[in-house]
Amino acid sequence: MGLWIDSDMGADDLFAILMIARARQIDGISVSFGCAELDEVRHTAARAALAFGWTWPITVGAARGILGGLVTATHILTAAGMRTRGRVLPDAQPPTAPAMPALRAWLERTEAAEILALGPLTNLATLALAEPALLERVARIVWMGGAAGRGNHTASAEFNAAADPEALAILLARNVPITFADLDACRQVDITDADVARLRGGSGRHAALLADLAGGYLDIALERGRSAMALYDPVAAALMIDPGAAEVSPVRVDVELSGALTRGRTVVDTRPGTPANANLVTKVDAPRVRALFFDALEAA
Repeated sequence: MGLWIDSDMGADDLFAILMIARARQIDGISVSFGCAELDEVRHTAARAALAFGWTWPITVGAARGILGGLVTATHILTAAGMRTRGRVLPDAQPPTAPAMPALRAWLERTEAAEILALGPLTNLATLALAEPALLERVARIVWMGGAAGRGNHTASAEFNAAADPEALAILLARNVPITFADLDACRQVDITDADVARLRGGSGRHAALLADLAGGYLDIALERGRSAMALYDPVAAALMIDPGAAEVSPVRVDVELSGALTRGRTVVDTRPGTPANANLVTKVDAPRVRALFFDALEAA
C-alpha cells in the first residue's frame, strides 16, 4: 500500500523521502511553504525528482498559512531552504499541478490512507475544510512537528507548528489520527561530521551531493556551538518504515493560537484520565533509525 508525503522540502525532508522510497510505494507528494517560500520549495522538489529519478506526481499546495501569514526558515536555511557545503541539486522545471485535486483523488481511491507530513500542516488542513468526509479514509498521519518540551523556532514552539498553528488546530478539532514525532523524539537521533564523512565515502553515485547537503544541514548546529544536529524528518519517516523503531503513547495535544510568547506551542497533556486526541513518540531506537537513514542515502 502506498502513502502520500506532504513536505516543505528541506534537506531532512529529502533524506526522509529517500528513506521512504527505498522501503515503500510513494503515491504522490504535495509541497508547501516552510523551509522557504513556495516558489523555491517547488523548484527544490523538481530538482530532487530529477536528481534521484522520482516518478510519482509532485503537486503544489499552500503558499501561506490558513490565515494568510507567511513564516519561513530562510533566516537559517538561506533563501533556497536547503544549505550545502558545495554541491547543489540540478536545475529542473518546477511542478505546477495543484495539490488539492490530487490529494482528493488519492483519498477517494485509497482506503486506510497514510500520510507522512514533514512541514506546516496547511495543505492537510485545507483538505479537511474542503472535503471533511474524506478524513474518514485517513488511517494515520505521522507528522514531524510540535514540541512537548522546548521549542526551536521560539522558546515555546517548534517551527512546523509555529508556521501555521491554525492548521494543526483544524486537524486536532476533527479528530484526525495524528502521531507526533516531536522535537524531543527527533533529538534522540543525530548526525555528526563523522556521519557526513561516512556519506562522502559511500559508493552511491550521489555520495558527494548527499554529503554536502548533510554537511550544510549539520552546519546549523555547528554554528551554534553544538557538535551534532538532530535528524528531524527521518525520524518521522522511520515510523512509516519500521513501527518498532519507536515507542508511542496516547496523549492530549492542544495548540496555542494567541499567546504573545507561546503562539504555536503544542501543549501535551499526559495526566491520567485525560482523553487522548493524538499519539506522541516518546522513545526512539536511534540505531534502528540511523541504519534506515544510511541504508537509503548510501544506496542513492
